[in-house]
Amino acid sequence: MRAASSQWSNCYNHQPRRIERFPENNSNPGYLPTLPPNPSRQGRTFPSFSIDPSKSTPTPITQSLPPLVVVGSANADIYVEIDRLPKEGETISARLGRTLAGGKGANQAACGGRLSYPTYFVGQVGEDAHGSLVRTALEGGGVNLGYCSVIDGVPTGHAVVMLQPDGQNSIIIVGGANTSGWPDVLPDEDLGLIKSAGIVLLQREIPDSVNIQVAKAASSAGVPVILDAGGVDSPVPQELLSSVDVFSPNETELSRLTGLPTESFEQISQAVLKLHEKGVKQVLVKLGAKGSALFVQGQEPIKQPIVSAQKVIDTTGAGDTFTAAFAVALVEGKSKAECLRFAAAAASLCVQVKGAIPSMPDRQSVIKLLKSL
Repeated sequence: MRAASSQWSNCYNHQPRRIERFPENNSNPGYLPTLPPNPSRQGRTFPSFSIDPSKSTPTPITQSLPPLVVVGSANADIYVEIDRLPKEGETISARLGRTLAGGKGANQAACGGRLSYPTYFVGQVGEDAHGSLVRTALEGGGVNLGYCSVIDGVPTGHAVVMLQPDGQNSIIIVGGANTSGWPDVLPDEDLGLIKSAGIVLLQREIPDSVNIQVAKAASSAGVPVILDAGGVDSPVPQELLSSVDVFSPNETELSRLTGLPTESFEQISQAVLKLHEKGVKQVLVKLGAKGSALFVQGQEPIKQPIVSAQKVIDTTGAGDTFTAAFAVALVEGKSKAECLRFAAAAASLCVQVKGAIPSMPDRQSVIKLLKSL
């Protein structure tokens, strides 16, 4: 316990600083070597496994694909299973408690890796047991950690997830290394990776200043950027929205960000129009049990119902699974309707398993489910 006490004391005695990068695991076929900047990515399409249910076997990838790069948060999720949420001033007992790897960025990266797409994670963890937990989980999913940093003096981000019997959850997040110790200017090697990506995924559990740098770098190289609205509940800076290709909120986030109700599809459409007015051309709205919809400015929205799950065990990470699966299908050149369908199937499999990263489905399971529909 002495080592742990020393680690936590660093939080008070030192300014956060980067002390190392995780080495790239080149023995894992899911990993890629560091890529040089390539500004000519715009307009390219890439072959991939087919998700056409009429095909009996997947079509193998025939060329090297530019990676999915996820820049974002990594957490240790501390799960407590409860019968109900406590009332103010009340103490209740949990049926079970455990700690699993999570965080919106790590969840999305793990999903990309599990879907057999080359995936990099750019983020920060503390020099503690929770950081090791996250690293092990991501490496196990085939995610490249060559751009993930260890931060001295700050604990790994963590979250308390209160899971109820119907699979619904309430979450409290502590930022930790996700929000402290980022450099004022991202290293050239990070920006080079971002410019060489096939697609970039962002969320709002890291500072907006980092997301803005990433989005601008990707945009300058013609790399599409998807911003998940999940994270802090503050307004999204216009500077960030202007560099994003797809903005993805859920109903609650859409209502909060626009100040408009989102109880009906018509209301959702009106709220999306407000985002279009801010320059966001594509809005991917996650609607929970009502499915999802992609709004492309000037076009009719594309609706996707949920793919029914046999039993909902835990909804934690379902939105991240959906967003990451959509990104994978998009960079592989699928139509937008196919992207939505692929993402819905992945999310359906996710909610049938406890935990965030442990519940991420593999590609073959998603394809099998799609064929069965």
